Amino acid sequence: MNFKVNPSFENSAPSILDTIKTFGSSGELFGNGDRNKIKLFDLDGKTINIKSFKIPNIVNKIAYRYFRKSKARRSFEYATILLEKGIGTPEPIAFLENFNLVGLKDSYYASEHLITELTYRELVEIPEYPDNDNILRQFTKFTFDLHEKGVEFLDHSPGNTLIKKNENNMYSFFLVDLNRMNFHDNMSFEQRMNNFSRLTPKKEMIAVMSNEYSKFYTAKSETEIFEKMWQATSNFQEEFARKKRLKKKLKFWKKS
Repeated sequence: MNFKVNPSFENSAPSILDTIKTFGSSGELFGNGDRNKIKLFDLDGKTINIKSFKIPNIVNKIAYRYFRKSKARRSFEYATILLEKGIGTPEPIAFLENFNLVGLKDSYYASEHLITELTYRELVEIPEYPDNDNILRQFTKFTFDLHEKGVEFLDHSPGNTLIKKNENNMYSFFLVDLNRMNFHDNMSFEQRMNNFSRLTPKKEMIAVMSNEYSKFYTAKSETEIFEKMWQATSNFQEEFARKKRLKKKLKFWKKS
């Protein structure tokens, strides 16, 4: 077993460990738990969430033991790095890895549970969402700041940014689902634009984001930013649709 706790929670380490060990029989389920299961728990009057990652296949069991860090460990370490860089994310609390003779058996990541008004997804699905344009522009500035700090969030998708409303129509943004991330000294224009590709299929939203991004990234024109951002988005949508069609065919073949 490999168990590590954020120094700020050192005094609660025994309680955290006990909570993780009884994960299967306690806690309140959060979300649908299709792939990874998240549950809410009380820790000294504070709500925390613990994510139990899907049990890896045989290849990944070995890889996560000897060659790569587990998703739980990466989530903990990346959250720590983000906070050090001044980027919003729920405070990391602990991670635990259980190993057997083959490799990684299961793993867990505990973090602060944030309650926010919305995610980026609402901006996509509800065009008339109050203050939509302002939120989208502030989100774009948040993403620009990520890029300036060399953070390439590979799962920059609609459900992975929590958005909290503050006073005077200002918003705070918090990244979640952190286990896929790259860090750079400098991000290229292509890397920056590709990082928008998963967010929305709507051209009008890309137009707003490219307009706002161009205010801060002056090495390219607004037109160049829009064209590259839209191209990256289109490429992702085409690939996503192709995989969906292939999955549908595989299901049909299995049934027949």
